[in-house]
Amino acid sequence: MFKNAPFRFSDFESIVLKYGTGDDLVNQFDSSTGRYQYLNVRDSLVIDTVRLRKDDFQYLHGKATQLGFWNLPDDMTSGDATGGQPAPRFYLQYNYKEKSKEITLDADFDGNPKMRDVAKSIVDEVMRVINDVRDR
Repeated sequence: MFKNAPFRFSDFESIVLKYGTGDDLVNQFDSSTGRYQYLNVRDSLVIDTVRLRKDDFQYLHGKATQLGFWNLPDDMTSGDATGGQPAPRFYLQYNYKEKSKEITLDADFDGNPKMRDVAKSIVDEVMRVINDVRDR
């Protein structure tokens, strides 16, 4: 079953994660370069290098497969904010040799709640793995 899956681990190349508020996605991670930039608690931009291991990639690929990441719509944004602060936005991209899968998710997405929860779970796992690797 996994051998013929649309996205195979053997073709997995990199992950890109960006997050912030509105269109300002200042927090970014790219596994192909290892560059991780984020705002710390003092709103200072920190640039670090974080290298994922093969088992980290395997875990994240497996988690995406398990949760059905490939079936999520690419655009899960809520559109224009109605007054007030824009909602947190997440952009996640899994890159493979011949194709990629990307989603853009707003925290206040009011579409299908199951899809929102799956997308948020995958984003949370990627962030957790990045932080675990950074703490090693």
